[in-house]
Amino acid sequence: MQIKIIIVWVLAVVLLADSVLRSFRSNFNFGLLLMYLLTAAFWAYAVFHRPIDAFCADGVGRWLKMLFFFGVGVFCLLLGFVAVSGYAGAASGQEKAIVVLGAGLRKDVPSDLLRRRLDAAYAYYLENPEVVIAVTGGQGNGETIPEGVAMARYLEEKGVPEEQIVVEQKSTSTEENLLFTKELLEERGIGADEPMAVVTNAFHCYRARCYARLVGFEQVSSIPASIGLNSVLPCYMREVFAVLYYWVFKTSQSGWISPLVGIL
Repeated sequence: MQIKIIIVWVLAVVLLADSVLRSFRSNFNFGLLLMYLLTAAFWAYAVFHRPIDAFCADGVGRWLKMLFFFGVGVFCLLLGFVAVSGYAGAASGQEKAIVVLGAGLRKDVPSDLLRRRLDAAYAYYLENPEVVIAVTGGQGNGETIPEGVAMARYLEEKGVPEEQIVVEQKSTSTEENLLFTKELLEERGIGADEPMAVVTNAFHCYRARCYARLVGFEQVSSIPASIGLNSVLPCYMREVFAVLYYWVFKTSQSGWISPLVGIL
């Protein structure tokens, strides 16, 4: 058996085991769907590599093979963009408010991604104790309370005063996170022209800054939180498609996928 096929089989088995574990540990989302599709692709090639290789040897198959690898190359470039852009626009420490974007709960407990965002916000608060912290997120599938409520509770348990936390609990997307929070901050006397920062995982920072400007914030920076190793592949793959969607439609309120925002 060729070394290439052995590697494909190993990756297929590893991805299958990983997908099975994720189906028990994670709520369904677009990143998880992409992992399932990637797993299926590796298994399809592992089982049917001989007819696939024969088809791709010449004619139309050869052109499709070239197109496939061109697409993989473009996708890898976009992955690099998402990775690098997440660390641009870093917070200066002069922000009047920081907005922590929701990232799912396990019933009423913040997910690993969300806990990392909250910890990054808390670290910023320790260095800038006058900052107002806005936590934002509605109640999703499998969640027993709104994300914003759970986020506020997490920060209060760490010692952040309740009066310094603004809770938004109706949003279902990144754009709504920022739009609804902007209104609540304005009620607190913090205008859209004052400096603010979005707190989210690094892969999400670029799009979060874009949406913040889209809804009216004028001085936008970001605070990138870390990400667990097991979340890197699904989150970064998902974000490539999310960035492409933003570039085309600019808003999550339009386009073919808008009815699925908050589900995927």
